[in-house]
Amino acid sequence: MIIQDFSFGNFRSFKEIQTLSLTKAKLTSKKDKALEGTNTFAHLKESFLKSKVLYGANASGKSNLIKALSVFLKITTQSAKDEKVLEHINSFRLSGDTMEQPSFFQMIFEVGENKYRYGFQASDKAIHSEWLYERKGKKETCYFIREQQGLSYLNESFFKEGDIYMGLAQQKDGNKDFLFPTSLFLKMLASFPFAKTSKSIMEGFEQIKVLSGLGDPTMTAYARESLRVPQKKSFILEILKRADTSVEKLGFLELNNDTSENTEAPKKRSVLLSAKKLHGGVDEDKIPLSLFAFDEYESEGTQRLFEYAAYLYDAFYEGKILIIDQFDAQLHALLAKKLVALFNSTANKQGQFILATNNPLLLSDKLLRRDQISFVEKDKEDCSHLYSLAEIAGVKGDNHQSDYLLGKYGATPIVGDFNELFEN
Repeated sequence: MIIQDFSFGNFRSFKEIQTLSLTKAKLTSKKDKALEGTNTFAHLKESFLKSKVLYGANASGKSNLIKALSVFLKITTQSAKDEKVLEHINSFRLSGDTMEQPSFFQMIFEVGENKYRYGFQASDKAIHSEWLYERKGKKETCYFIREQQGLSYLNESFFKEGDIYMGLAQQKDGNKDFLFPTSLFLKMLASFPFAKTSKSIMEGFEQIKVLSGLGDPTMTAYARESLRVPQKKSFILEILKRADTSVEKLGFLELNNDTSENTEAPKKRSVLLSAKKLHGGVDEDKIPLSLFAFDEYESEGTQRLFEYAAYLYDAFYEGKILIIDQFDAQLHALLAKKLVALFNSTANKQGQFILATNNPLLLSDKLLRRDQISFVEKDKEDCSHLYSLAEIAGVKGDNHQSDYLLGKYGATPIVGDFNELFEN
């Protein structure tokens, strides 16, 4: 799965349709071109960015952009099973024009040797429209267009699986309103063995993972489970060692639970332990280790890196796409910079990373191309807008960090004088 563009609109703080592009821009500066070999990759005669970094003031809309991606993925992968998944949709509520209108979501992407444009409009109660196109060069072939609970167009020649489903689901008297109002047509199709195109697209969407830099139980559970796979465990340990965490080993201690009062409690529980070297008053030749409960002893930063490492393995070795909000919330600035350098290295063949951050150290023309840096800013009407550094005229790429902090690119907070709170 490769993402080219993601567009969305009328969602939370975003009123107008905005597009986040992972397509390589035609940049001619020497510094941008110098990073082309490491920071971009080619597929199907097109070139894409390995990473995209989002900047903006607090409450500017960075997290809402990540939420838009997350909601798009939740609806596409869960709508057929979870009728309440549409409740994640929140339209722009500061305008009477958009309050009752559906939100817009669309992604242009590649799965294998095929390129598609897929999207839908939905409110928190129903799917309003849905569409799927295949792209070959500049030509598009429409597969289907859905309006409310029926199809207004179906390409019987190029999208035969849709025609087969149509025949199976067609109701009496020519009634075409056979779709459930809360389920996507593409997701419904993917559950049938004959729907190979729909299934491959859904499998592609499932390769995209949205993470939080603040962590959550799902990330922790996945990282712990990854330790039971030898290759992943070795990779995670190497990441922790090279990040100067002092962790030498990781392992589980199996304990028996007291189930005398609760018969439903599991009989055993696993405690994750980290091992570190002892220093002073010991035989250095034996290199003794001391064991600690990982969740209780290790720092928030170490725990977050441990969780990231499991997903990094998937991105580098299994081709999954990572989208991380508040990417460096628990990480040292230098460590975050090293990770971004890894994302844009030759070790990464065609993995894609989308990161929301406030770390100015990443704004280096030696680390990122201008088309890899985007900003989110709110206007006077509290509408969020997305734009790339490559779109700003006159940027030479000498010192993005200081220019951004000086407000030359926008997307910085206008902070009042806090001392005035205490003057009176």
